[in-house]
Amino acid sequence: MARRLRPVGLDFVGTAPVRHVFVREISAPAEAVYGALEDVPGWAEWFPRVRAARPADAGAGRDITLTGGIRFRESIIAAEAPGVYAYRVDGTNLPGVRAIAEEWRLARAGSGTRVRWTFATDGTAAYRLAMKVARGGQARAFRDAMTSLERRLRV
Repeated sequence: MARRLRPVGLDFVGTAPVRHVFVREISAPAEAVYGALEDVPGWAEWFPRVRAARPADAGAGRDITLTGGIRFRESIIAAEAPGVYAYRVDGTNLPGVRAIAEEWRLARAGSGTRVRWTFATDGTAAYRLAMKVARGGQARAFRDAMTSLERRLRV
């Protein structure tokens, strides 16, 4: 990877200069949704922007490739079934970025699950502006991913 990012912890999710938070309720139980989050290779089957995903560092990390060739080497920073799954990006080929952390929070909602995804990042001024503009695309990606995951997990 061309860029090494600043290591951040879970607290960065609440303090990052750019934060995008998306929420959706799906009919699958929280345990099933959490299982899908932990199944790293499975991400390519339900998150449309993920082209390839594989565990790294004996399961403590992930190698992710997105549409367009953007790559991430990530470290898992929280794995608390069935409520929280989070990771930070340690390295990427994306220009201008200094730090990224993502958190998935799950809560039971009726017979299903409320899924909240927070994307937290920092970078150069140009990168931060680009990420604010990219919010709409991330919202669509999240919506499409939740629709696909819900279909996949239907009992």
